[in-house]
Amino acid sequence: MSLLAALVRAYDRLPDAPPFGFSSEKIGFCVVLARDGAVAEVVDLRDSDKKRSPRMLMVPQARKRTVGIAPNFLWDKTAYVLGVTAGEGKRTAEEHAKFRAQHSEWLAGTEDPGLLAFLRFLETWTPETFAPPLWPDDLRDQNLVFALADEYRDRFLQDRPAAKALWRQIGAEAASDPQICLVTGEPGPVARLHPSVKGVWGAQSSGASLVSFNLDAFTSYGHEQGDNAPVSEAAVFAYTTALNRYLEKGSGHRIQIGDASTVFWADASDLEDAAEAEVMFAAFFDSAGEDRAATAIVADRLAQIRDGRRLAEIAPRLDKGVRFYVLGLAPNAARLAVRFYWEDDFGALTANYQRFLSDTRLEPPPRDGWPALWRYLRDIAVLGKSENVPPNLAGEWMRAILTGTPYPLTLMTAALMRLRADGDANALRVALLKSVLIRNFKLEVPVALDPANTNKGYALGRLFAVYEEVQRAALGGNVNATIKDKFYGAASAAPQKVFAALNSGSQPHFSKLKKQSPGRAVNLERLLMTITDLMEAGNDPIPASLSSQEQALFGIGYYHQRSDFFRKHDAGATPSTETEE
Repeated sequence: MSLLAALVRAYDRLPDAPPFGFSSEKIGFCVVLARDGAVAEVVDLRDSDKKRSPRMLMVPQARKRTVGIAPNFLWDKTAYVLGVTAGEGKRTAEEHAKFRAQHSEWLAGTEDPGLLAFLRFLETWTPETFAPPLWPDDLRDQNLVFALADEYRDRFLQDRPAAKALWRQIGAEAASDPQICLVTGEPGPVARLHPSVKGVWGAQSSGASLVSFNLDAFTSYGHEQGDNAPVSEAAVFAYTTALNRYLEKGSGHRIQIGDASTVFWADASDLEDAAEAEVMFAAFFDSAGEDRAATAIVADRLAQIRDGRRLAEIAPRLDKGVRFYVLGLAPNAARLAVRFYWEDDFGALTANYQRFLSDTRLEPPPRDGWPALWRYLRDIAVLGKSENVPPNLAGEWMRAILTGTPYPLTLMTAALMRLRADGDANALRVALLKSVLIRNFKLEVPVALDPANTNKGYALGRLFAVYEEVQRAALGGNVNATIKDKFYGAASAAPQKVFAALNSGSQPHFSKLKKQSPGRAVNLERLLMTITDLMEAGNDPIPASLSSQEQALFGIGYYHQRSDFFRKHDAGATPSTETEE
């Protein structure tokens, strides 16, 4: 099923889907009118919290605005409705004039009391009338709706039957000649411009287009705008409504992975099965999803899945009875880029997720447990900032996890660059390196410390950790810059020169340690010899350089050996009795 067709189907399953031609918008204030058009009061609809968030209300669908002036029906921002704005607003007067003229045309001949009151208000209103206390300053640039004074608490003007009928008539008059819709296969009026999609991280706040043909360069065989790929107005409304709903904060259908705003939804004959699959997916990839795993049954299934149990054994109905969809979107100027789109049975998704867990399994794990996916990417970004995640990496990585295909090699490159820069071989970076080596290069990589592993990269990483431990044991924490701080990057890329210097530099540390803790010194010397013996025999067992794969194994070996030292310290082992196998 195509992306647009899947979203149209998702719209049909929305529990509170807006009717065709309407959308949910952020509304800040309501202007309450008397029947003669006079302003009775101005009501603040925003939340009473510190953020003063506007209320989401159902209004006639916003018109597409590019460079032209296009008023909305019975609602809009103050620049259009009142002719006032917080800034200079070079086009404010023109926008307000267009709003008044358009509504005079739309509402001509109406006999509805509410619509007549609105017309009278527009005829008598002047921007100079805008003044406190009736019109508060923070009303500027908010979206406004209207209501009659005697029915304000029951409905707004756009909810009146006459307003709804008139809005349907306006839409029918503006419709183009029917064509076969590429999404539904049914004849219908074609949308010339598709409504904006809002809520994508990094995109314009006013929204961006998923499908757009609004430049002369896109004209083909005389077809302009939406005629290039005819999609009916009904299908366009359905897919944009569903996507906007899923992108809303708190919708339960979105997570952020790097620059990819990821939305997901399930399709099943049993709505409870679909809802459970969505909760489980959120918990798979976003730590906040754990809070939504409210029931003990869902929490137990999550634990079993992470332990490697097949979904078919745990929940057979979810395995084959739920179709799942995942869409990753990223900003691209005034348009949206599709980073990835995936659909399959929820059982296939769960199996691929378990494969990812297997790829990244590591001992010891992070002290605070394995985090959400975005934490992995932030950990390999410069300065640990999400905006510094390499472009396209998030989408490619997420697609590889969902489909079980090889990971992007930029993942390993980014992790190695950060390791060489700061030497912080933490669990997240090492797990990413391990996953790429396993899936992309088909290497056998140990989960925990492997004392018998003869790979030079892995052995050299262990050897580097031992030299660091010798320094720490001899000098304690009174070191301005440790061996890791000075030499990790060079040792992992060009080890030959560095390890010769480390060996000579360790002798004073050994001399001091033998006086402080002879048993500890003997154990560390024995461990150094054991690791050296594992490396291939020859005149030059330490290579001049290491490949990217060997550098990744260097980091893994370093992490395993260093973690083993800390594990023994945490267990309370004394230097005199500690032994190394």
